[in-house]
Amino acid sequence: MANNEEEDYERVAYQQRLKAAVHYTVGRICEEVSDEEEVTYTRQFMAATAEATYKQIEAFAVDLELFAKHARRSTIQPEDVKMLVRKSPQLHEHITQLSKEQLTANEEKRKQVKKPKKKSTSAGMAAAAENMNNDDGSNGP
Repeated sequence: MANNEEEDYERVAYQQRLKAAVHYTVGRICEEVSDEEEVTYTRQFMAATAEATYKQIEAFAVDLELFAKHARRSTIQPEDVKMLVRKSPQLHEHITQLSKEQLTANEEKRKQVKKPKKKSTSAGMAAAAENMNNDDGSNGP
């Protein structure tokens, strides 16, 4: 029973850290917008926005897990995210563009890794050794 209480405590502590991170990030975004747009936000507004953001992220996570499970996968794919944002055209376009960029970057990484390095053949090594012997000042055989 002590183990179960410890797991609950760790889960709650983890959730609190996540909420604090979301709250901090919302605060930073509000500060940036406030500086650019000359608008001020109350602490209550930022707290409410952070809480709504956290709840929305939780709902997104559940939906993404269900999309992957429905497709008989255990891994969430970019297609799942696109399906999640399908009702928001601007966000869907943004996610689609990011997905394309990531795919292109991954393909280029694979091409760089697959480029074989030139390996010396035994014939090439023999020719190189003979060139070295000829360069030592002797006239050769």
